Amino acid sequence: MKKNLKSRIAIIIAVLLIFTYGIFGIPSGLSGTDLKQALIKRIHLGLDLQGGVHLILQVVVSEAVGDETDSAVARIQQDLKTANLGFSQVYKPDPSKPELIKVEGVTSANSNAAHSLLDSKYSNDYDLSSTDNDTAFTLTMKPPVEKALEEKTVQQAIETINDRVNSLGVSEPRVAPYSLGANQILVELPGISDLDQVKTAIQSTARLEIHAVVGGPYQDEQAALAANSGAIPPDEEMAHYAGMNGSEADSVYVLARAPIVSGSDFRSAEPGTNQNTGQRIVQFTLTDEAGNRFYDYTSANVGKAMAVVMGGRVREVANIKEPIRDTGEIEGAFSQDEVTMLSKLLRTGALPTSLNFLEDRTVGASLGADSIREGVTAAIVGVLVVMAFMLVYYRSSGINADLALFLNLVILLGFMGFSQATLTLPGIAGVILTIGMGVDSNVLIFERIREEIRAGKAASAAVDQGFAHAWVTIVDTHVTTIVSAAILFLFGSGPVKGFAVTLTFGLAANLFTAVYVSRVIFEAHLNKLKPGEMVSI
Repeated sequence: MKKNLKSRIAIIIAVLLIFTYGIFGIPSGLSGTDLKQALIKRIHLGLDLQGGVHLILQVVVSEAVGDETDSAVARIQQDLKTANLGFSQVYKPDPSKPELIKVEGVTSANSNAAHSLLDSKYSNDYDLSSTDNDTAFTLTMKPPVEKALEEKTVQQAIETINDRVNSLGVSEPRVAPYSLGANQILVELPGISDLDQVKTAIQSTARLEIHAVVGGPYQDEQAALAANSGAIPPDEEMAHYAGMNGSEADSVYVLARAPIVSGSDFRSAEPGTNQNTGQRIVQFTLTDEAGNRFYDYTSANVGKAMAVVMGGRVREVANIKEPIRDTGEIEGAFSQDEVTMLSKLLRTGALPTSLNFLEDRTVGASLGADSIREGVTAAIVGVLVVMAFMLVYYRSSGINADLALFLNLVILLGFMGFSQATLTLPGIAGVILTIGMGVDSNVLIFERIREEIRAGKAASAAVDQGFAHAWVTIVDTHVTTIVSAAILFLFGSGPVKGFAVTLTFGLAANLFTAVYVSRVIFEAHLNKLKPGEMVSI
């Protein structure tokens, strides 16, 4: 009995057209060059194929821990003053241990009250211990809190570096944690050849903070030390003035070590102009928590100076004209480029800490071109050899397998085009492996059909039984391989993930082509057979 296959054939044609569009989109023309350009726009090449810059960066997380404890020092000082609990100093005793804070000089009469205050406000993040008859206290950041802060710092650095490299116009940049080192970041920028340009773009993302000005400007560091009895207190620091354009200047300020607000506290920032003075300004908005903190500080310090600090250098010093909560202005003698740069830095966020370059190298485009040529050659030769084998070994049924294999490749590449996946050299290996898996499925089906024919069954019954018996085995092998590919994707690095992606897409396509498409082709062939005639297999 002949079967009506019009709806099934229509589905196959629709799938072919949809995934062909996924590969090429709408090309500007039908020439070979036009199709190649359309293909490159849809399927991006990885670093190993396109060439580019490869970096491994070490995030100096100890600086983030130090910044957090600097802020805690300022909060503790303010809390003790608000509670009228006298003390001599709150400081960090050891630069090599940024997680430690010391509180000294609490009177015996106030020791219990000070202990209760510190325990109630800081016990979630710090372990509290006391010495000298409860007149001195040590706060140590808890290891889980320190670990969470380090992870957050790495993630913030990744997000910021992403913002910076996007400004270079890089297509499909990869910025991710580097699994082979603690607190390290892998940066891969396909198509970029200027390593110095990349380093400059990343290093220019200096941390931005606003500090209280304690003293200055001084002519040099010696003058600053002389004005402070020869030593800078532990809760203060010296910073050189560099100006917004980064030029050096012979002046030094003494600043409060703990920032009033830092880069992560800014919610947004836009360049603007003061309507009264005509000077260029940066209008900023802080987060709610930072806004409340900034309001408390500026309310108590109207008329005093605060410094905008980037990369450890004072870029601008401004007087507090009135209390500021969550919105304010940074006003200075900015050029248009300077005000744009500062607002963008605030808006996109500065690096939470400094970075060390552990590894940097450039992958040549010529090496990528060789990889593409050899990989594509291997894939084409593999496909042609497999197709020839199927035609020789399975005769006319080999045409069926070859058509299914061709559609399999179209669906695989279409998947990659729709998902904007990045094709890597291991990804090409995944394509080749998919060809083998597709042929394996056809071999299982064809051999089952042969067995049914040898058992004396008619052509239509042999095809039905062949697909029915092979189906379970095909699904089992594909599902187990897809699970393995999923594990590679979850735990592997970039090239391994590229292999896993193409393999998974190819296997999903193969389930459709080997079982559905191949069967429709067989049934179309059966409709043309005369009664009693056998399929060529």
